Amino acid sequence: MTDIQDFKGRTALVTGAGSGIGAACAKALAARGAAKLILVDVSETGMSALDLDCDVEMVVGSVADEALWTALEPKLTGLDHAIANAGVGGHGQIAALDFAEWRRVMDVNLDGVFLTMRAAMRAMKKSGGSAVITSSSTGTKPIAGIGPYGVAKAAVSHLTRIAALEGAPNNIRVNAIAPGGVDTAIWESSDDFKRSVEASGRDATIKNMASTTPLGRFATSEEIAGTILYMLSDAGSNLTGHIMISDGGFTL
Repeated sequence: MTDIQDFKGRTALVTGAGSGIGAACAKALAARGAAKLILVDVSETGMSALDLDCDVEMVVGSVADEALWTALEPKLTGLDHAIANAGVGGHGQIAALDFAEWRRVMDVNLDGVFLTMRAAMRAMKKSGGSAVITSSSTGTKPIAGIGPYGVAKAAVSHLTRIAALEGAPNNIRVNAIAPGGVDTAIWESSDDFKRSVEASGRDATIKNMASTTPLGRFATSEEIAGTILYMLSDAGSNLTGHIMISDGGFTL
């Protein structure tokens, strides 16, 4: 872990904090001096396992639940940073896709980001702050078979730009990261991934999937978290409305 203390005394909100990129961000923020972390995830077990060296408030529930944000918003006073990271995978060809599946993905990946950002920007309006939204390279490069996921991620990239414009008068910076393949548990929602893991093992499956990426590998959650914290920190103070593509060349 780094000994840089550029978040010393700060309060940050992280959604999807129970695993993957969100968990890596929470750990990095604590290591870099954050005084308080407000974590949101559907998995209490995942959040509890983080063992963070700072004040932690855990909120168990879906980011798409407006009632969760209604209850949480009064507790966000003094918020400095927000990472809108919670998301779910989604698969299926458009012509064969059930509307319920489309709405399931949009519910978390788009509506959940809107609710997160609405609450965070209200909390930061008085004193300013910064936020990073987790988008995806599939919001830029069309990939067949993941329509709801790609569309939701394209939408949150544009939401980022609009939020940046609206937040600027109040000194609120909003950026997004658009990863390519990242080795996280989100892949577990794919039946094809599960079948490949059963046949060849997880490492071989990830390696095969990464073969379409010029650098030939998937990123780690910690690598993506490092980029997110750069954009979130004072070191990225001139960045707003930027969609940072970190995909090993996948969109080339």
